[in-house]
Amino acid sequence: MRASSEKIQVLIVDDSASVRTTLSDIISADPDLEVMATASDPYVAVERIRQQVPDVIFLDIELPRMDGLTFLRKIMSQRPIPVVICSSLAQAGSETLMQALEAGAVDVVAKPRVDTALFLQESRMRICDAAKAAAQARMGGAQKSALPHRAPADIKVETKLTADAILPPLSDTRRASVIARLPVTEPLVAIGASTGGTEALREVLEALPAVSPAILIVQHMPEKFTSAFARRLDTTCAIHVKEAEDGDLVQAGQALIAPGNLHMLLVRNGPRYSVRIADGPHVSRHRPSVDVLFRSTAQTAGNNAMGMLLTGMGDDGARGMLEMRQMGSLTIAQDEASSVVFGMPKEAIQRGAAVRVQPLGRMASEIIAFGQEARSAAGARS
Repeated sequence: MRASSEKIQVLIVDDSASVRTTLSDIISADPDLEVMATASDPYVAVERIRQQVPDVIFLDIELPRMDGLTFLRKIMSQRPIPVVICSSLAQAGSETLMQALEAGAVDVVAKPRVDTALFLQESRMRICDAAKAAAQARMGGAQKSALPHRAPADIKVETKLTADAILPPLSDTRRASVIARLPVTEPLVAIGASTGGTEALREVLEALPAVSPAILIVQHMPEKFTSAFARRLDTTCAIHVKEAEDGDLVQAGQALIAPGNLHMLLVRNGPRYSVRIADGPHVSRHRPSVDVLFRSTAQTAGNNAMGMLLTGMGDDGARGMLEMRQMGSLTIAQDEASSVVFGMPKEAIQRGAAVRVQPLGRMASEIIAFGQEARSAAGARS
C-alpha cells in the first residue's frame, strides 16, 4: 500500500532519446509522478528493474534487441507490473498493438505531441492520467491505493468541463416532459470504460450472440487506436463491431465505438437512432467522454436504453449515468472485485447512479436479458 506522500515511480522504455526526454519532462512536472529511470531497450530496462521495481512502465512497441510485445509478455509471466503502451499514431493500426493489450497492458497512449501548446497540454494530461490510473491497476492481487490528484504548479490546467460544454442538460420540468413523450423503440446499450476497459469490453462483447441489442461504446483511447481496436473485436465477436462514423445507424447486432479524440452522441430520427460524431473540448478530462454519450442517450432514448459503466479511473460517466437513471434507463456498474481500476464505477455507485452492481462476468447476460425483456414488452404493447 503506497503512502499518500510517495510518488509513483515510472520507468520509460523507448529507443528514441527525444521521446525519453519529452516523456521525462512531462512526468517529472507532475507532483504525483517521478521518473525512476529510462531505458533504450528491454535489456537495459531489465537492469533498471533489478535495481528498483517501478510502479508503472511506459513501453514502446518497436524496440531494438527485443520487441516491446515480447518484453511485455516476459514481464507479465514473471513479475506483473502495470504497463502503458506508448506508441506513435503510425503504428496504431497494427495487430501488435491489440496483442499488447491482450497480453496485459493496461492502457495505451500516443507519443507526446509538441507541435503546438494545445497538443502538448493534451498530451501531458493524457500521459499523466494514464500513469496514475495504471499505478492503481489490479495486477493479479490487491488494487493499489490512489494518490490525491494535484495539478503541477508550473502547468496551466483548464477547468474540468462537464457535458454541458457539448449538450445542455434538461431542467426538471423538461425532463418530465421528455419522459412523457418518449416513444417505444428498439433497445440499445451505452457502455463507458477506461483503464482496463479494452479487455473488459472484449470479454463482454465476445459473449454476446449475433442477435443482441444495439451497443454504443466510449473507451478512452487516442485517435486511430480505436479503429484498430474495433477491427480486432469484429474478427472475434458474433456481433458486428466498427469505429463509429457520423450518421451511422444504431442497429441491433452491432456495436459502434466512439473514435478517439471525438465525442459521440445518440440522436433520433422518428423511430430510428443514429450517432453524431462531434469535436469539442475535453469533458471530464476526456474526448470522447462517457458523460457526453450517456447524457445524449438519457435525453434521446430514456427507458429504451441501458447504461453500463466498466473499469476506469476518474469520474467520467458517473453524472451521465445518474441522468440515464433519472430518465428511466436501467443502469449497471462493474463491481470492485472484477475492476482493474475501481474509479469510474465507484463514482457512479456513490452518486446513486447505478441500479445494479455486477461482476464483469455477468455483464453480457445483463445485456441479453435487457434485450429480451424489451422485445417482450414491445410485443405485449403491439
